Amino acid sequence: MSKSTRALVQIGLSLLLALVAGVLIFNWTSSVNGKVAVQKAADTIPVVVAKVDMKRGVKLTEEMIEVRNYTIASRPSGAFSDPAKLAGRVLSVNVGTNEAVTAMKLADESVLGGGVSALIEPGKRAMAVKGNAVMGLSGFVRPGDRVDVMVSMTVGQKENPVTKLVLEQIKIIATGTQLQAPDEEGQVASVDVYTLELTPKQSELLALAASQGTLHFALRNEQDTENILTTGSDVPRTLAALRPKAKARSRKTRTRVEVITGGTRSSVRF
Repeated sequence: MSKSTRALVQIGLSLLLALVAGVLIFNWTSSVNGKVAVQKAADTIPVVVAKVDMKRGVKLTEEMIEVRNYTIASRPSGAFSDPAKLAGRVLSVNVGTNEAVTAMKLADESVLGGGVSALIEPGKRAMAVKGNAVMGLSGFVRPGDRVDVMVSMTVGQKENPVTKLVLEQIKIIATGTQLQAPDEEGQVASVDVYTLELTPKQSELLALAASQGTLHFALRNEQDTENILTTGSDVPRTLAALRPKAKARSRKTRTRVEVITGGTRSSVRF
């Protein structure tokens, strides 16, 4: 066998061995990758998320939600895996795009329709009162704000006018037909109807105040939770506000002198 023939045989054997080694390595890596993929699939779980931004009070449909894979460790508490179980449920809070829809974000299953009824806390009632631009602070009272409610009415046989704070920290559920504050910062919406969230006892107070007097809203900071007790204000108290105190009258000291003349006595004051 010539040297050239021997070289060709060695090259051929080398290529054959390289090909066999390549096939073995490919089969081994494919097997490993398949096992990793199976392992990763086993470590994830389907979770229903929102496809779009959704407001509270919205009734869910299957077009609004989709399924995403979460790792078991990152799965939110109360999450759902089947979109069909959420069809017809009502949101009790806002839910953003790609945010998981959990049980804590849903109204009770007994709530069949969206709107105001889905936003009322258990034990509370929704009550609407007629308002105006002044009462609504020119439109700056918006859904989610808290207000104090005052009433001005006349009392007694003489029909004396009185203004009194009757309710505190009352949540505004809706202004007109709007259940949400405007998205744009600073945007106002002056309406003539305000829906408030109240306890049954507070509802009675508001119903009487609205029917017998004129209501006023005082907008308060959401972090201010202090309760303030007042005695109300009538005409004398209102007119006495910021009035300076009257100066006390100074009494002049008078001196008494007894005068004796002969057998008579008399006294002189000066």
